[in-house]
Amino acid sequence: METIGFIGVYDKTDLLLNISKILTVMGKRVLMIDSTVIQKAKYVVPFINPTISYVTDFEDIDVAVGFNNLNQIKQYLSVTEELPYDIVIVDADTVERIEEFQLENAKKNFFVTAFDVYSLKKGLEILASMKKPIDLIKVLFSREVLSEEEEYLNFLSQGMKMIWSEYKVYFPLENGDLTVLMENQRVEKIKFKKLSAQYKEGLIAISNVILGDKSESAIRKAIKTIEKGV
Repeated sequence: METIGFIGVYDKTDLLLNISKILTVMGKRVLMIDSTVIQKAKYVVPFINPTISYVTDFEDIDVAVGFNNLNQIKQYLSVTEELPYDIVIVDADTVERIEEFQLENAKKNFFVTAFDVYSLKKGLEILASMKKPIDLIKVLFSREVLSEEEEYLNFLSQGMKMIWSEYKVYFPLENGDLTVLMENQRVEKIKFKKLSAQYKEGLIAISNVILGDKSESAIRKAIKTIEKGV
């Protein structure tokens, strides 16, 4: 079982559902954990009579809401040893959840942010509170890819314990994708057909990091399968 962390206060729920969908189409057993304060997955992922904490299936993805650590999920699923998943994706926006889910030991960690001041400063505030250094890949949502924006992020993070990867992933902030994602939420489906080419390239880049650098062709094939609705 491999753990992948997505850290930051920027909304990551739809992004992680889309990545999880790619991984499941590729035959991976995926658990997506929403450990954030607002728990958006509770409202986006359909579930009948949700309780405070639960695990539900959505398009072959297991989604966990309301848990503070992996042991609580094991107890819920009546599992005594390792959880029965290939990949566990953790959405975290507090230092407590980062530590409880031991994301410093994750296979990969991504820092997800846009360039509004709240997303940047609040997201970095989380990292500044960490006791141990952590390796991070930047996932940057921006209207345009500007060097000044990333320089500002680097400036704000000076002296903190994160170790930035040279690799980074960009997503378009205003390219019609938000409208598509909201439509997907209403129909309770994960669809890729109307997403922009730039957004799908971002999904490919993150999935390739998770699976390994030799997986891109298989990832693109999985996306075409999702687009066809097969």
